[in-house]
Amino acid sequence: MKNRKRQSKFTIKMQKKLIVMFLMILLVFMGLTYRLFAITRDNGEQYKKQVLSQQRYDSKTLPYRRGSILDANGSILATSEKVYNVILDAVAISEKEEYLEPTLEALRSQLGIDTGEVRSYIAANKEVSRYKVLAKRLEYEQIEGFLSMQNEEDSLIKGIWFEEEYKRTYPGNTLACDVIGFTTSDNVGSYGLEEYYNDVLSGTPGREYGYLNNDSNLERTTIPAQDGNSIVTTIDINIQNIVEKYLKKFDEEYKDNAHEGNGARNTGCIIMDVNSGEILAMASYPVFNLNDPRNTDMLLGMPFIDEEGKVTGEYINEENVSRLNDDSDMFYRHLNALWRNYCINDTYEPGSVSKPFTVAAGIESGSITGNEKYNCEGKLHVGTHDIKCHNIYGDGYLSVAEGVERSCNVNMMYVAMATGIPTFIKFQHIFNLGLKTNIDLAGEARTASLVYNENSMGPTDLATNSFGQGYNATMIQMITAFCSLINGGYYYEPHMVSKIVSPSGATVQNIEPRVLKQTISETTSAKVREMCNLVVAGANGTGHTARPAGYMIGGKTGTAETLPRGNREYVVSFMGYAPADNPQIAIYVVVDRPNVPGSVMDDAKFATRIVRSILTEVLPYKGIFMTEELSDKEREELEALQIEIMTPPVTEEGQEAEEGEDGENPEGTTEGAGEEGTEEEPKEPVWKSFPRDPETGYAVDPSTGAFVDPDTGATLGGSFEGGMSTEPSPTPSPEAQQ
Repeated sequence: MKNRKRQSKFTIKMQKKLIVMFLMILLVFMGLTYRLFAITRDNGEQYKKQVLSQQRYDSKTLPYRRGSILDANGSILATSEKVYNVILDAVAISEKEEYLEPTLEALRSQLGIDTGEVRSYIAANKEVSRYKVLAKRLEYEQIEGFLSMQNEEDSLIKGIWFEEEYKRTYPGNTLACDVIGFTTSDNVGSYGLEEYYNDVLSGTPGREYGYLNNDSNLERTTIPAQDGNSIVTTIDINIQNIVEKYLKKFDEEYKDNAHEGNGARNTGCIIMDVNSGEILAMASYPVFNLNDPRNTDMLLGMPFIDEEGKVTGEYINEENVSRLNDDSDMFYRHLNALWRNYCINDTYEPGSVSKPFTVAAGIESGSITGNEKYNCEGKLHVGTHDIKCHNIYGDGYLSVAEGVERSCNVNMMYVAMATGIPTFIKFQHIFNLGLKTNIDLAGEARTASLVYNENSMGPTDLATNSFGQGYNATMIQMITAFCSLINGGYYYEPHMVSKIVSPSGATVQNIEPRVLKQTISETTSAKVREMCNLVVAGANGTGHTARPAGYMIGGKTGTAETLPRGNREYVVSFMGYAPADNPQIAIYVVVDRPNVPGSVMDDAKFATRIVRSILTEVLPYKGIFMTEELSDKEREELEALQIEIMTPPVTEEGQEAEEGEDGENPEGTTEGAGEEGTEEEPKEPVWKSFPRDPETGYAVDPSTGAFVDPDTGATLGGSFEGGMSTEPSPTPSPEAQQ
């Protein structure tokens, strides 16, 4: 009953009202339809033009110019050059038939564009397309001829315009590639300075807004782009060129020697201003082309790397390089290995270049005076290990200075024992070993897990650490700390950039040298310099071959066996400074597994010869006066290299007596030191009587057949300057060798 009652309320009157409402709505829709038809009929072209204009002109991004990277002298290392994209406006070119053929002919003759495809595109899109990219990133010289034709009076070339953007270019190609880095396609820095200073170098894009006025003419409003700032580096392009020349020369001399591949797994060099922390040059080999960083030709000679990041026994050559293109993961795994900066990214056991640090820690802490003498019998029993000296025949009684000069492992082990584990660890931290230097480059390795602490170091670890085995470091860590050893103890933060400059050329920021701490006293520093000078100048020094003609320098050689122990593969190095009496620059060269037989790989001369060649050119360029009289042979050598002889020779008669040579045995001498008057008269070293191998020039031990360095007595290929125990020396982490 209720439902019937409700239904009865929907009366005929209401039904009529509903019909009237429906008819009114229908009339409204009919009116709108007619209005749309009228707009299309009377103003269709105008609105069509507005819609088409929005495809291109509604909003346009204006690119900024990325800031340049300059060397210390203002030479350009990286810059952004304006390039042009060729844009086709199919609607404009179709406005008149007479525009088509002259425009297509100009595209073909001046820009080399396939006009067949362009003709087809215009025919299919002549009423809708105003933006089609025909060619990208052309330089101005490539479009200049087209522009001249287009700008001629009564020219019929229409519908083509040029969109501006910037392309990153590197004038030096491979020069300083590890330092500079490169940019991705979207203008973001990768590696090196490009990545570290990306925010500084990047600018702000501009915007261009387009609209049509009442007369349907295009109007524009522009917010200009803000270009990025530039950076002035501490790199001297001339020194950088010298360094890279000799790293390449080393590779050319030793590539495909003992095995297929480059002259060494890696070769690195850093030159630093001793008194500011400024990096004057930094390079490693192999290199890559910054303008074409993904070119696999630069990988030739490198070892293949497996999925775990370990090298295999196979090397990349022209026959197998195509395999990299078949696997994108493999492709980028090898490119990333190429792009790494060995000087800051890779870690290794430094070997005997760390011996001056051991001595400095002992003297500065008061654990030794530096005048002690210790007896080397060719090895020292520590814990359960017989740890060998590089001279297995024994050096006899040596002062600490002589221990550094001859690179005696036993001598350094006694120094470390006198210092003790807590103090030794303390000074490793003072020298910043295990920590980042905070150099302004992307990718610096932190080696905290690759050094010992008080809880993890035992007596054997202390012994092997004393001569640079058992812990890992990077090149930048070692040379930065070494500079503090020889400059009076002042630890400067290493840096690559000295100034930030605005697009207008105004200085935005000066980056001054920063002294972070004093590692040792000036007195200790002077003693360390005296000892390191003997490495090059002393009668039994291991670094004679590092001395450039006309100069006396100081430094330390280094050799360390890589993991696994007993593989007969070594990292050899030399870290030095010049001049010897007033250090101004420091140099560090590391050769990681030179491509020579394992029987002679552990020879620091592979590094010292590179140092000598580099300093022979760098020191005169820096205006550093010669300190030694030139021999006729040296003079001829410099003249052949066209190197200016800076000054008449300055010589000093005689040399200061080495500390401890008087046989005095001061208090504080630890176990193993000879008591006063107990040393035997010096005897001719046994290896001096060994026959020479005519091919290599090494002495040969008649009893073992091993090669022996005729200058130092170091046995090659079985023992080494960094030392070797009867069992593998413990290391903090298997990642010690990259």
